[in-house]
Amino acid sequence: MKIGLALSGGGARGFAHVGVLKALRDIKFDVITGTSAGSIVGGALASGMTIDELEKMARETGYSRVARPSLSPRGLLSNVPLGNFLQRRFPVSRFEDAKVPFATVSYNLTRGKEAVRTSGDMINAIRASCAVPGAFAPVRDENGDLHVDGGVTSILPVRLARQLGADIVIAVDVLSCGNSFKGVPILAIGIMIRSAMRLIETSLAADRVDADIVIEPQISHLRPDQIRKCDEFIRLGEESGKRYRDDVLKLIRG
Repeated sequence: MKIGLALSGGGARGFAHVGVLKALRDIKFDVITGTSAGSIVGGALASGMTIDELEKMARETGYSRVARPSLSPRGLLSNVPLGNFLQRRFPVSRFEDAKVPFATVSYNLTRGKEAVRTSGDMINAIRASCAVPGAFAPVRDENGDLHVDGGVTSILPVRLARQLGADIVIAVDVLSCGNSFKGVPILAIGIMIRSAMRLIETSLAADRVDADIVIEPQISHLRPDQIRKCDEFIRLGEESGKRYRDDVLKLIRG
């Protein structure tokens, strides 16, 4: 039986993935897939980083290490610093050299379709998967195509894990446990955010159905932009991982 791990996007909430993996550190995953923040954590694990090394990298993360102002009219920020940050820390930087089969999801703007990447430059693919439309400039791949955040098409890549051969898929969803909205937004930006969150919820619901177990850290009080809350994200992720640990082991052992 091949065990798959699917990690959702979620900005700074992705730190909770690290906590979940701390609780499941003795479980061997045969396939790993990730979108956006999930692609960073998934890529680190697949590249051969230990859980302790992954946690250390998470605690070193800061805004200056993942973004800088962009000169492109296509986005306010560039995530080139993120690529440099990961390049210095990952044991390997190409999919072919990963210790565990790994795949990222992005949206190919040039071709107008989802892009699943399992070969070539892993760091570039992770940057592409993390390029939130509008906030970050699109990332150009080896063929010259422009990519944006994989959450546009698959924010929790469970089906992708199955396509790569996983018989059992453990999914970690760091977005569904969101803030409850009250009242009607007054400003246009509020309407945009509320609408985007609703679209994300709909997408997540469809993705979650295909997972055998979905671990959902209880982080509703923390926003996806609160990168300085790393410690709290990790702690709450670990608590959730421990709650699901017995269920995961029972499922794997049949």
